[in-house]
Amino acid sequence: MVVKKKKQKGARVEAAVLDQDTLHHLTASLSIDGGGDGVGEVARTLQSCLELTDPVQQIQLVKKAGAQLEALSSEHTGSLLLHACLHTLAVVYTSLHAKNPLRRAIASALTSAPAWLQEQIMDSLSTCLSDCLSSPLSDQYPLTVDTIAACLDGFPLGERCISKLLPEVLQFLHKVLSEYLRQNSGLTGCHIAQAQLMQTCLAAVKTSMLVVQRSQGTLGAALQAQQDHCRMEGTLGSILECYTHILTDEEFIQSVQSTAGMAVVLLIRSVMGTGDNVALVVCSLLQCSMQGLDSAPQWLQLRCEGLCTSGRPPPVSLYLCHGALAMLGWKGALPGPQWERLLLLIPNTLLDLDVSIKESSTAMVVARLLTLWSSAALEYLQGQTQPCPPSLQRSICGFSELQRCLLDHIYSHWEHPLDGVRHQTRSLFRNLLLLHQRTSPSTSKPTEDSYIMGLTQKLLGLEWHVRGKYGSLGCLVELFGAEYLLDIQPRLPFRLLGLMGDQTLAPYASDLLERLFVSHKAQLAREAGAGAESEAWMDRWHQMWVTPLLHVLCHARLDQTTYILDYFLPKLLRCSPSSLAHMVQALQDAPRCSTGPSGSRGALGALMTCLRAARAQGVLLSSQEGLWGGLVPLSLIRHALIHKHDQVRMDALGLVCESHRSTEVLTHQEMDLICYFLPPNLNSQSPGIRQQTVSLMKKLLCRVKDSSQLLQKRLVQEREQKQKDRDQHALQQYKEFLHWMCEKLLGVLLPGASFSKCLMSLHLLGLLGQLFTFTTGPDVFALGEVVTPAHAQNVLYCVASNFLEVKQLASALLQQLPPSAVGLQETERMCCVLRAALDLSTSTKPFDSVTAAHLLNLLLHQPHLSQALQDCAQDQGLNFEAPSPPAQASDALILELNTLAVVQLLLCCLQSEVSRAEASLLQAAASCPLYGRVHCITAVLQRLNTESLSESERWRVLVSELIAMCYRMSEVVSPVVQSSSPEGLIPMDTDAETSGSLQRILQEIQPRDTNDFFTNARELDPHQEGNDTHNRTAYASSHGAGSGSYRVTAQMVLVCCWRSMKEIAMLLGQLCQSLPLHYTDDNASPRGGIVTEQQVEGVGLYFRQQLLQSRHRGAFELAYVGFVRLTDMLCRSGSRTLQQLPAHWLFEVLDEVKSSDPSSKLCATRRSAGIPFYIQALLSSEPKSSSCSLLKMTMRELISLAMPPADTHADGSTVPQVHALNILRALYRDTRLGENIIPFVSEGMQAAVLGFTSPVWAVRNSSTLLFSTLITRIFGVKKGKDEHSEKNRMTGREFFTRFPPLYPFLLTQLEEAAATVDSDSGQVKLHPSLFLLLLVLSRLYPSPMDGSSSPMGLAPFMPFIMKCGRSAVYRTREMAARALVPFVPVAQVPATILSLLHELPLDPGPKIQHNHIHGTLLQVLFLLHSYQTDLYRSLPAGSGIGSALCQHMWLASRHNSCVVTRGAFLDVVVCLCGPRNSLLEDSEVYMLRQKALSILMTSELVSSCPPFVTLGPGSTQYLLSLTRVALRASVEFPDLSTELLEHLLRCPKYEVRELAVEGILNKMKEDEEEEEEQQQRRPHWLDETTLSNLTSLALHETHAPSLAKVLLVLSTLSSSSKLTWRDDGKVLSQEEVLLRLLTLAQNSAHSVELHCAALMLLSQLLVQLIKADAQGAIAVSCFAQWGVLVCSCCTEDQPVEVKLTAAKVLVSCTPTLLASTHLLLGVSTTLSLWRSLFMLLQDEDHEVRDSASDFISAVPPHLLSADTAGQSMCPPAALDAGVELLCGLFEPWGRVRAGVVALTEWLLEEEEGDDHVANEDEASSLNEDLLFEKGDLNLWAEPVQWAKLLHRHLSSLIPAFKQAEDRETTSLDEIHASAQAKALSTKRALDSLPALPQFSCTVQHAQLTLQHQRASLALDVLEKLR
Repeated sequence: MVVKKKKQKGARVEAAVLDQDTLHHLTASLSIDGGGDGVGEVARTLQSCLELTDPVQQIQLVKKAGAQLEALSSEHTGSLLLHACLHTLAVVYTSLHAKNPLRRAIASALTSAPAWLQEQIMDSLSTCLSDCLSSPLSDQYPLTVDTIAACLDGFPLGERCISKLLPEVLQFLHKVLSEYLRQNSGLTGCHIAQAQLMQTCLAAVKTSMLVVQRSQGTLGAALQAQQDHCRMEGTLGSILECYTHILTDEEFIQSVQSTAGMAVVLLIRSVMGTGDNVALVVCSLLQCSMQGLDSAPQWLQLRCEGLCTSGRPPPVSLYLCHGALAMLGWKGALPGPQWERLLLLIPNTLLDLDVSIKESSTAMVVARLLTLWSSAALEYLQGQTQPCPPSLQRSICGFSELQRCLLDHIYSHWEHPLDGVRHQTRSLFRNLLLLHQRTSPSTSKPTEDSYIMGLTQKLLGLEWHVRGKYGSLGCLVELFGAEYLLDIQPRLPFRLLGLMGDQTLAPYASDLLERLFVSHKAQLAREAGAGAESEAWMDRWHQMWVTPLLHVLCHARLDQTTYILDYFLPKLLRCSPSSLAHMVQALQDAPRCSTGPSGSRGALGALMTCLRAARAQGVLLSSQEGLWGGLVPLSLIRHALIHKHDQVRMDALGLVCESHRSTEVLTHQEMDLICYFLPPNLNSQSPGIRQQTVSLMKKLLCRVKDSSQLLQKRLVQEREQKQKDRDQHALQQYKEFLHWMCEKLLGVLLPGASFSKCLMSLHLLGLLGQLFTFTTGPDVFALGEVVTPAHAQNVLYCVASNFLEVKQLASALLQQLPPSAVGLQETERMCCVLRAALDLSTSTKPFDSVTAAHLLNLLLHQPHLSQALQDCAQDQGLNFEAPSPPAQASDALILELNTLAVVQLLLCCLQSEVSRAEASLLQAAASCPLYGRVHCITAVLQRLNTESLSESERWRVLVSELIAMCYRMSEVVSPVVQSSSPEGLIPMDTDAETSGSLQRILQEIQPRDTNDFFTNARELDPHQEGNDTHNRTAYASSHGAGSGSYRVTAQMVLVCCWRSMKEIAMLLGQLCQSLPLHYTDDNASPRGGIVTEQQVEGVGLYFRQQLLQSRHRGAFELAYVGFVRLTDMLCRSGSRTLQQLPAHWLFEVLDEVKSSDPSSKLCATRRSAGIPFYIQALLSSEPKSSSCSLLKMTMRELISLAMPPADTHADGSTVPQVHALNILRALYRDTRLGENIIPFVSEGMQAAVLGFTSPVWAVRNSSTLLFSTLITRIFGVKKGKDEHSEKNRMTGREFFTRFPPLYPFLLTQLEEAAATVDSDSGQVKLHPSLFLLLLVLSRLYPSPMDGSSSPMGLAPFMPFIMKCGRSAVYRTREMAARALVPFVPVAQVPATILSLLHELPLDPGPKIQHNHIHGTLLQVLFLLHSYQTDLYRSLPAGSGIGSALCQHMWLASRHNSCVVTRGAFLDVVVCLCGPRNSLLEDSEVYMLRQKALSILMTSELVSSCPPFVTLGPGSTQYLLSLTRVALRASVEFPDLSTELLEHLLRCPKYEVRELAVEGILNKMKEDEEEEEEQQQRRPHWLDETTLSNLTSLALHETHAPSLAKVLLVLSTLSSSSKLTWRDDGKVLSQEEVLLRLLTLAQNSAHSVELHCAALMLLSQLLVQLIKADAQGAIAVSCFAQWGVLVCSCCTEDQPVEVKLTAAKVLVSCTPTLLASTHLLLGVSTTLSLWRSLFMLLQDEDHEVRDSASDFISAVPPHLLSADTAGQSMCPPAALDAGVELLCGLFEPWGRVRAGVVALTEWLLEEEEGDDHVANEDEASSLNEDLLFEKGDLNLWAEPVQWAKLLHRHLSSLIPAFKQAEDRETTSLDEIHASAQAKALSTKRALDSLPALPQFSCTVQHAQLTLQHQRASLALDVLEKLR
């Protein structure tokens, strides 16, 4: 957590460069004689300056010349040489750019000249400046503008020159602006040139403002003069016209327009002064009115007419407001009433614009200007000496209409996607509070201010996922103190800490928390004063802030506390460093094991978190004398470093690694802790934990590096010998530590190492290489000494890994290791690696080509590679000559020539393979797929520095050949990817162009009348060619193919084709993007390069064809990646022709889309295939800083196409509409378009909704996809499983403010849809768009901030939504109920519910519409749920809802024939009578409960013989509603509990039984959470009758989920007391129960839930039986079967849930069976259970491993060391401890020899046999066919490490084995023979493998290596035993 300061970049220093003529003229003028010695020295100094090219030296000489000028006396006044010197300085000054320090040096030199010389300097400077102003060259304009700006930048002489030349300067600026306006009109499509022009135009406008601002006096005098005023007025008017043009031209970017707006106001102020008339004119401009312009001069009126036209763009007002706020002075008293009017007009204008604007960037400007306005209003009030005018005070006080509108703006924008907008709303809110305070000084306390109190209550009433409320509450804390909020909401700290688990809210919550606790501490300190009560107030502060923090850290889940460490804890410690001691003491006093829920970090984890944060903040020192920071024992930190929970380990590691000082020397204890941490933590499966580990280790290694440099420096400087010895010892410890680390990390990179361990080790080795280098020379640490050839070999073999990241890290590390260890410079080894790479490049497995590319990149730096390439080419019979690098060639030249040679060889190979593919694509796909070679070429070219190529001609030829080869390859494979069904090669194409090529391929895939080709592999003879291939092909036999044949499947053909297309695209994109371009620039001068414009354009046309015609998703998606590279290059190229290509192609494709019909080549299916990608690539290349004209044009075109045609009966094609919808979907999804796409969201939503009304299915389908994308774009990516999550919603105010056009559209559409909803007719009518409308509206939610008066009020929607509740479609009624909620203001919810209840019929009748009743009840229910979720709302008294419900109680009774509405009414009653905040008074609730109970007791559920069959549709939902009522009644009426539960558990409907059992289960959990002391007692409401019903149900239930829940209930009950099992009155014995449960567990594999529940209950009862009577329990016959069942649940193929249950069972059995000193189950069963536990500890699923590791805390403490007992360990540490424990148990069991035999068999894995070796051929053949199958792999387990672990612990048993009495030599002899045989066979098999088998046969080599190592380790143990 050490923050390093960024270095400030200095200004760019450039030398003064003059053209030759000017330079000669100046040099000659400085060479004339005369002027005296002083002037001569100046001249010689300047001459020297002109001759130099080093800018720094030039600056020094200019400073010297300035000092010499300063020393001159006035006697040199008329010297020609002096004039030449001044002229030289002036010329150089005007030739430099503004930011150049040389220009500043000249200005400084001229300013410091004597006073008598100032006039001459000004004349010289004015002459040069005048020459620049009169220059006709437009390319000199930017430099001259820069010079004018520089003259006004702290250069008094320059200001005087500008003032002297003011008319000329203004005329020049007018000329410049006019020229830029002209140029801009002709630059459409040239984005780079246009962007440059915008910057120069911005500089010109700013400079013109600067000139006008600095020349106020001269300007006023010129306008008053009799002679020149007309000329000056004309110039100023022309400049004003230019500003007007910029403001009204939408092609200009915002920054230029905004500056122009300021310039307009500045010019008006400069002409008219600061009186009231200025404000009047600005008001007129804002209002777009000519009336107020009368007070302005005539010429100004005329020029302002362009700004007062009715058709001006809306942003003009915005920029004028900016100008008024920035250019007019608001501090102090205002000059007149018009200024007050302007002050109030500006916010109103901005708020009007806020509703109409669409662009997010414009919303940002509005938000910033509103904040600027509030600051200006504050400045005015603070600078007022007189009281504020009453009218103004009324207008800006808290209760004013303006403040209300501004608050509305804040509430609408505080959730805006742009951070800047959200930040501005917070600043505006704070300023509004200050304005209220200034205008209402009488109320000093916030509690007495009704406005502040109301605002606070509203803010606290908001839901906590609203991010805007945090900043606003922070403002209240800042202004009124923390105690103000804490008095209102005392549990606010707990609430905010609970939000810290959410990543999106944590920064906001922590910021508010910081404001609160800092303010609270300051308030408490002020109240206590400096007295002795400081401890008391600090305890109060700790109680308020530290105690909740510690509670959350100890008890909350880890994922909820992650961000506390990042955001909150460091701030708390910064505020109060002394609180650390309080935290540590409190946590050390807490129990060591966690008392919170599973998954929490406990006290130890919380302690590590606090210590880590304190260490990073510098509060805590490092370890000393066994205590960390003098506070914590080191043993605790050791425990934390191997803790089960990842984050606890990370916090402990962070405590060790992080330090406030990067040069803090590591102590011996810290290095020991790292050595203790690394081995068990290298194999972390979590990417986040791996990333944290690497990051923290990097901090530690940086500390080692920095502190070692400090130690070395001290060794040189230190004189005291003791200190020298200490420093030398520290360096030696560093060396030993780093060597140990290198050896450890290199030692784990063995064949069979897990992916995660390889990744972690390579990452850390890479860090060591970066920070210390693997040198073998006389280095301090000499890490290269550790690296052996075997280590380097293992790193090289990591390149063969299937994981890309491992390949990349291994390749990078190999280049850092000592070359002598890697050995690639040896010719034989280099040839082996090269041959392996070339072979892998033709593999049919895609990842092999990636391996080949990495191997080739490793060889590129070898000087003798060319000879190896030559040898390989000769072996393959290729005519190839590799270019050899000359002797003493540089590394860059060697790399270039090697790259050239490798690419040439690969191209040569590729040419022959393409020729074969042209003859037979199937043979190519089976033997040499083309994509591997192309991938290698692309990868090799990526390493090349293309900016300085020496062999340009060779590269040009090679690039031309590569491009031609790409086109050839594309012709071969494109018929497949462009066919109508590329995945199956089904011939659907009728196009003559593609059908011929396809038919040839299909001829190879004969016979066509069966689908055998798609399921079976084909065998092709490699010698068969031509079209008769299919006559001689045969299907593969089951015995495998011969050595000369190829196996090919449809999958292989398709992979070959689409991957080839992908690699072609990547190569072409790489060539165009990386190689220099050969073109002619704007000045007609050629630019040398490799790739020509014609080649680039050809590549673009190729991409166009592929993207518009490919059908295979993989092909066109990856062609898109290459095309994006090309378009990026086009926009940034210097060629004007290439810059305009994207726009040209875009117009072409849009025209093609518009004119497309069913016969078009464009693919109208597959979501328009590659067309959206093509347009995406073209649009994303447009610079974001431009005006995005192409995007706007494209969106307008597409939206017009996507809208349904006005004439729906026309026969026009819908294909363009389908294309437009699909393209729009892609563009809305493209994140690179960012906020630029937001203005078109409203129109896109309209097109999607209207598309649903189309009769064409394709249009409706595309509209569905577009609608889904827009929902995500508007409401954000779904952040959970909940479809209606509060994080993916928006207030109605915010939604309609951001998308105003949707308000009338949705309202109109909803009205139309609601008109079709009429269930009275008995017919189902469903409007096509109704579901979409309700879905959008249901994503909105109410806000307490919503006022009653709003321009876009939600009230008009309510009647239509309510009407939708009458639909005959159930889902529509439900959606209508959900959508109604946000449209009912919070205060009106009770009244709305009451009105809905009054719509219900009071009694049954013939004309009742049950759909209407059901819709109304659903609306009531959803409103109740919404109302009750808010915890901060006051409850209304006497709402009348209770009596209304009682009046309609017949709806829940049998008088109502519709069971659906009965159930809905009961749901409403349950909601109102529930335990949450009720809307009703207690008496009403009691009355409702009584009525509900009476209905329940007479219902079908309780009455005898319930006729469920006659209830009809909806009966299940009705019975479930009754069940909920019964469950609630069983709690509220305990005397009825038994009867009700019996009815529920005996109900024939399994849904009722399941819900009842689930209710019992939930109630038991609630009871346990509420009263911990009752955990060991049975709940009082569960009597014997209910228990009997539950046990009976457990024996007879047929519905699996219900039975599983029953077993869970019984498991919970049996853990607290002994159960009596009854079956219809008969009491069952324990053995009967166990046998039944065993049978159930064995036969329930079909239901995972039931299987787990049965196993858990069975195991629990068995453990209880053993605890009660161990000897008697052994007699039970099912023990052995139970052991087999548990072991079977631990195998790799079991579901995760089953393995988790098995882990819990084994953990619960640990103290009684596994770790008992009495061998109760026999050695065989016990060892099987131990083996199963060890399998679970190596399972791939981390939850299973973590659950199994809990066994260590269940082991009796006397069997473990004091440090290990009762600790929670990570799985690797628990595995080691478990094997050690098992070995220790053999002796008390008296079975040492039997144990050694068993562990040796585990080591050899005898029980599994050698089936996998026997099936090896079959497996390898399957792997060839199933290219993408993962198979049954465990990517975490490491068999080699497991074998080493067993070997280590077996070795420790040898002494005990030799002393044991039991003799089992026969078994050992058999094992020895088997091990010896296996060692010999695997050795022979390994020797028979080809060279570098790790690359050619990776899996086989890894298997054989593992078997050989196992056998060798077993032999080693057996030899020692003998």
